[in-house]
Amino acid sequence: MRLSSKWFMWFTMIGIYVMVLGGIFYYNLFKWTFDEKLKQEAIDMVRLYAPTLITGLARSQSALSMDEHDVVLRFSKDDRVASLLYLNKFGEVRWFRDPSKITYTFEQFVKEVSLPTDAIEQASLAKTPVVRAVPGMPLYDIAIPLALRGEVMGILDLQISREGVVKVINKAMSKYAVGAVGVLFLLGIPLYFFLHHFVLNPLLSLRDAIEAISFKNLELKFPPRHDEIGELANVINIFLSKVKAEVANTMVKEKQRGVAEARWWQSILTAVVAKSHKAIVVDEDNSVLFTNFPLAGSAADGKTHLLDVIDSQQQDVLRLVGVALDRPNQLVEADTMFHAEPCHVRAVHLEEEGELRRTLILFEPKAGPAGSVRAFA
Repeated sequence: MRLSSKWFMWFTMIGIYVMVLGGIFYYNLFKWTFDEKLKQEAIDMVRLYAPTLITGLARSQSALSMDEHDVVLRFSKDDRVASLLYLNKFGEVRWFRDPSKITYTFEQFVKEVSLPTDAIEQASLAKTPVVRAVPGMPLYDIAIPLALRGEVMGILDLQISREGVVKVINKAMSKYAVGAVGVLFLLGIPLYFFLHHFVLNPLLSLRDAIEAISFKNLELKFPPRHDEIGELANVINIFLSKVKAEVANTMVKEKQRGVAEARWWQSILTAVVAKSHKAIVVDEDNSVLFTNFPLAGSAADGKTHLLDVIDSQQQDVLRLVGVALDRPNQLVEADTMFHAEPCHVRAVHLEEEGELRRTLILFEPKAGPAGSVRAFA
């Protein structure tokens, strides 16, 4: 997978992760804020008209005054109020949406109309507003005691709907989602530009420069940079310099070894081969390393192949060399013609494990002495 694809995947995953965590946080924040606002507005609404209700309760616990009736109707017409129950201090129903329940005692009312929570009992005992969430329903049960000089004169119980709050929260979360995606997008553009301009393009240029390295000069053609990619290019240059120095050292050693080997073969052949005999030493590629007789010419690269020395019609010599290659360290011989002269050919392929491989070919004229040859054999 390419680096840009990995970056896009990780950026998207991290962005979604942050958006989800932020969404959970803001959802709970919105829920707490708007729910508290809804509760407080309901309590403040009752407190605003509490003096009117308390005055009516003080005048008569049984009959509902016109002012109280107007206040209760105002509350019941509020879209947020799903249900309203008005009790006096004796627990008798002072107002309910079903007129037949008016004047019911609290016990009678509870038998016919089940209350969702115990907010009324708790508010009566605590003498302060009590809020309870209705289980399984988007409602708050808010019981507000109406007290006069510490004495509870009555209780107003409101069931407040959360549907408006839910709509507001959903709308706020929609705006949050749009804003979060926009922020993620606006943040991703400069980050991707940075990644592409300062990371991907230099890496691609470094890749092309590495692919263009030639074995002739071993140089990395990459513009200097003062960052991690530039440090990597410098390390590669240092490595190439070491390789170049090692190659040069190896070539010098190889040349020295070749010169030393040529002197060694010259000494050996001079000591054991008669002057009338012709000797050729070839390497594993059948390139001529040394002869005890002058050669007519050499190839453009300075190397002479065995086929340049032996006539291509002299198949006996070539077959003999092939047999010697198949039988390392064993002497093979045959009769043939070499430079239009009959001779006896001997060949041996010298091979040691881990060492260089050389083949020695010795041409012995039949008319000449064979003492030196036999001494070599």
